[in-house]
Amino acid sequence: MILFPAIDLKDGLAVRLEQGDMARATVFNRDPAKQAQAFELQGFEYLHVVDLDGAFAGKPMNAAAVDRILESIAIPLQLGGGIRDLATVQGWLEKGVTRVIIGTAAVRDPALVKAAAARFPGRVAVGLDARDGKVAVEGWAETSELSALEIARRFEDAGVAAIVYTDIARDGLLTGLDLDATIALAEAVSIPVIASGGLASLDDVRALLAPRARKLAGAITGRALYDGRLEPAEALALIRAGRVS
Repeated sequence: MILFPAIDLKDGLAVRLEQGDMARATVFNRDPAKQAQAFELQGFEYLHVVDLDGAFAGKPMNAAAVDRILESIAIPLQLGGGIRDLATVQGWLEKGVTRVIIGTAAVRDPALVKAAAARFPGRVAVGLDARDGKVAVEGWAETSELSALEIARRFEDAGVAAIVYTDIARDGLLTGLDLDATIALAEAVSIPVIASGGLASLDDVRALLAPRARKLAGAITGRALYDGRLEPAEALALIRAGRVS
């Protein structure tokens, strides 16, 4: 179980959105690189970064901010947002991103995911962001007719490193993770699944460590850290204890 602290980038700033709405953005740090350093110093082992502007534009839009983050930390980083072609995948991996997350293109161009995963084993993840059970694309601005499970099954034998599953209705609202849906997805596919959207407290971390959630590979936390509702040292201590129990 890995707990990923999230940095969402909008106009070069570290923000958090509510339910993926760009009009409901709160700026939490004007220097994303310093925020990344803070997370590393707190003991987090892996950073989750999203280029929000890139997700809407369909191409990287916060490259300078990502570059500064990469220069500032030693821990691995996974990046999503605006990754729609093989050249962008390769470019980010060559810059030092550990793993890229492909979202919209996983719905519209599954061949890209398969080609990228084959070319860069272990370094390509799929982002599935669900609204009312259906996967949303284009920075969550549009909803497809496909379920997360339908899309996930496309990549069962493609060598995808992980699936990041987000419940849009909960994202940024601190209402708790949708563990039932996330666990159901994890049990239905062989690809490791990371939970995202709504993690609010230490109780959510405890729930992630319960036996029924044993198949989950990790979870992403954002607003709870920025708001001070989740104490990093306590959360990470729980996870370390869970690994040895």
